[in-house]
Amino acid sequence: MAGPAPLPTLEFETEAWAAGAEWVAGVDEVGVGPLAGPLAAGVVALPRGERFSWYARVRDSKTLAEPARERLAAAIRASVPWAIGWASVEEVDRLGILPARRLAMLRALERLTVRPGAIISDALDLPLPNVRPVIDGDALSVAVAAASIVAKVARDAVMVDLCARYPGYGFCRNKGYPTAEHRARLAARGPSPVHRRSYAPVAQAAFPW
Repeated sequence: MAGPAPLPTLEFETEAWAAGAEWVAGVDEVGVGPLAGPLAAGVVALPRGERFSWYARVRDSKTLAEPARERLAAAIRASVPWAIGWASVEEVDRLGILPARRLAMLRALERLTVRPGAIISDALDLPLPNVRPVIDGDALSVAVAAASIVAKVARDAVMVDLCARYPGYGFCRNKGYPTAEHRARLAARGPSPVHRRSYAPVAQAAFPW
């Protein structure tokens, strides 16, 4: 029987601070699985020698209810440097999902207002110095978990806007994920301009046979 899920800690951040980093950035992307909408990456930079109460409450954004994510995102954004980077639907289709993930992460880091001495990435290596890829980083690292939260909240807001622009797919509820409702509406209506046509369910729905 599987044990309880691990809680994010400051283990990787503490190692980087001890090695001399003043700021340690966690970076994570959300929106890999959805059939529609852009990919978003969040980055959050944590300072050496300071602690915030929300450190104890962050989790992988996928495990949190929406109200908890919203509250945590507000607390994170109010207290530490953060940024969001995007990869568009067109870039996901043209580049493929793995390069698009890296692109969104790099764009987020470019927008960060501080220069991190170390970067903890959720699994992906990046062409930057002092990057530490950590598998399941959003479940293990406070900085990466925080990044996943701000990215998820930002992307969900975009999907709500797209729900109004492209009604009939339920983006307000499914945020573009391949739920049964979304698949049924995709099959009935065909793809919208914000569906990822490189994804098999979308490509198949584009054909009338």
